[in-house]
Amino acid sequence: MIRERFANHIKKLENELAEMTALVASAINRSMEALKSRNIADAKQIIEDDAIINQKRQLIEDNCIYLIATQQPVAGDLREIIAILNIITDLERMGDYAEGIAKIVVLLGKEPLVKPLDYIPKMAELAVSMLNRSIESFLKRDAKAAGAICNEDDAVDALYDKTYQELIDCMIEDPSTIKKATYLIWAAHNLERIADRTTNICERIVFLVTGSMQTINVSKY
Repeated sequence: MIRERFANHIKKLENELAEMTALVASAINRSMEALKSRNIADAKQIIEDDAIINQKRQLIEDNCIYLIATQQPVAGDLREIIAILNIITDLERMGDYAEGIAKIVVLLGKEPLVKPLDYIPKMAELAVSMLNRSIESFLKRDAKAAGAICNEDDAVDALYDKTYQELIDCMIEDPSTIKKATYLIWAAHNLERIADRTTNICERIVFLVTGSMQTINVSKY
């Protein structure tokens, strides 16, 4: 009976984690749509909605602490709770990066972009895909899939490098573009960091399954 009650608590934590992931993925997608459409009203709403992600993180953290304090979990159960505590920290930061992109939309206003977005939407698409699949891997305890997702971070890094170089070239060719080009570099950097945070989640999945903390994709360092 006690074990069943504990399992129900764990299941609730996992459901809350999945809900937080959905909120973060939505924030990333919405921020990218706002950037593409230059929708300042939508960007401001994304900024406001970041508080919902923060509240979700706090709820999950409180529930984790409650479980540790009242159930005294050991071994694999404790590893899962610790993994969740670390994952929600990464998720909250991803929400902050999405909020940051929305703030860039506000800063850019309705002025024309210095160049087409090109690689930035693809970075967002890859980062969100990595995020969603990382949580699926967590729920399935699939360390092999988690390791493979880590390797996809290289593709996001490559797109960031291309974006960065193109925007630097714009600045060199026309110094009047420096401010607007810098804003786009910030947006691309936020997406690159989202992918990096996802690799952190995947490393936590390996920790959960194996009990060993490993750095899987060292290229990000």
